[in-house]
Amino acid sequence: MIHFEKNVEFYKNVSYNKIVKNNKAKVKKMKKAISIICIIILLPILFINGVILINSWVNPDKIPSFFGWKPFIVLSGSMETEIYSGDIVVVKEVNPYSLKKGDVIAFKSGDVVITHRIVEVENEDGILKYVTKGDNNNTEDRERVLGTDVEGIYKFKISKLGNLAMFIQTPIGMLVCLSIPLLLLIIIQVFENKKNKKYVEEEENKHRKMEKELEELRKQNEELKNK
Repeated sequence: MIHFEKNVEFYKNVSYNKIVKNNKAKVKKMKKAISIICIIILLPILFINGVILINSWVNPDKIPSFFGWKPFIVLSGSMETEIYSGDIVVVKEVNPYSLKKGDVIAFKSGDVVITHRIVEVENEDGILKYVTKGDNNNTEDRERVLGTDVEGIYKFKISKLGNLAMFIQTPIGMLVCLSIPLLLLIIIQVFENKKNKKYVEEEENKHRKMEKELEELRKQNEELKNK
């Protein structure tokens, strides 16, 4: 009978150790997966930022680009309902002479970049000038746009990502971004602990049931000895 009880206790210890070992292995795999995901996300960002930084160093007087592609955050609703405030517009560098009426372009106006539609193309002594207007504006832009001011032609937008980009640039936004991987690990750990706790409780119930059956067998053996 003592032999059976020792086996039960040994089985309980082995099961518990197995649970702990499996839990550590799962957490390790999840950490590795999160690290790989972060690397996959961060590497392209670092590469793009590196190219942009190099371009800004080589051409300090120009807006840096990624192989001719430039993203801009939209801060006004002048191009609604096609482009909204908070969107990111992506433009591609283009030969100004290929631009035509109806094209949406990004162009410098003083210290800012504006994305508006060409409503007319003027040619003054061989010099092209573009009349632009926001789709949501009632009047044309006052200044004519020269080819040297054109940053690129509008290709596509990423809705509302500009709001996120501006938020990430704030101290709170940076803190939130850095905290996300840590929060994911904590959530995974809590979930695994809860799952393992339930498994341990089920195993303990099985062990108690087994001990109860062994106790009944012991009593039956005692009764048989007394007869």
